[in-house]
Amino acid sequence: MAKKITGYIKLQVQAGAANPAPPVGPALGQRGVNIMEFCKAFNERTKDKAGFKLPVVITVYADKTFSFITKQPPASALIMKAAGLKKGTDNPMKNKVGKITKAQLMEIVKQKIQDMNTDDVDAAAATIAGSCRSMGVDIVD
Repeated sequence: MAKKITGYIKLQVQAGAANPAPPVGPALGQRGVNIMEFCKAFNERTKDKAGFKLPVVITVYADKTFSFITKQPPASALIMKAAGLKKGTDNPMKNKVGKITKAQLMEIVKQKIQDMNTDDVDAAAATIAGSCRSMGVDIVD
């Protein structure tokens, strides 16, 4: 028989660097989940993606156990890494802060498509290109 789910917790945690400090500790502590067990499991699973904040969805069960799935880094973080930026622009219509190539765009799409609500590569590329535009990043050939 399947375990009874008592709730879901959605967090963004630094890959390979989860610790009991906020936001992890308070979010898990109020549900009675073993915080250190989650931190060790998360850090082990995400050590290869260090440097990114990863979205994680933690499923908490009635017996205080948990399971979690990690998602890909946010598109904006991948775009900033590809363009070599610290942050996006304050006004994307006037100020362009960087450029990425179509090949870099397609690499981001390949990485993100499993978390997106489409299976069509062209639609996913259009979505990521929209994120680029709103950050002030141009796409060049």
